Amino acid sequence: MLRGVLGKAFRLAGYTIQYGCIAHCAFEYVGGVVMCSGPSMEPTIQNSDIVFAENLSRHFYGIQRGDIVIAKSPSDPKSSICKRVIGLEGDKILADNPPDIFKSRNYVPTGHVWLEGDNLENSTDSRCYGPVPYGLIRGRIFFKTGLKVSLPVSVSFGLSVILDFCVTAQMATDFLMINKYFLLI
Repeated sequence: MLRGVLGKAFRLAGYTIQYGCIAHCAFEYVGGVVMCSGPSMEPTIQNSDIVFAENLSRHFYGIQRGDIVIAKSPSDPKSSICKRVIGLEGDKILADNPPDIFKSRNYVPTGHVWLEGDNLENSTDSRCYGPVPYGLIRGRIFFKTGLKVSLPVSVSFGLSVILDFCVTAQMATDFLMINKYFLLI
């Protein structure tokens, strides 16, 4: 009897580890759910909007000018930022540094991108910390759900959104109703 219980427990632990590894790889290399916080991308992305980000573009197709991306913050590696790609390597950018003081021409070096928020008056971006290394880009936003999370937190990736918040049954139901056509793919 004890052997049967231990066998089931070890099998359950093995399945949990396997599915955890699969989920980690999916959210790390394919894409995931992201909650964006802060006013820097308003009105395009509002504070606490939930969006889908895909991580394949940075590896296979490249990031294009105009894409909205999630990247590690150059000034704080523990946090992430959500910004629009304004310039690619080799571009010359005319930017306010900092806003409304003086304009300068910035050259985007090889292996870097220039990121800015849509809300220029309320955004800390490449105008403050310069070009961002391409390796800090985590993914490209491709779908905005229209859902909001009412708890203020920093940008989260993948399952951490579910772990960081108490997702209510109503919120999950609303998500499925809004995105039922997307889930059929």
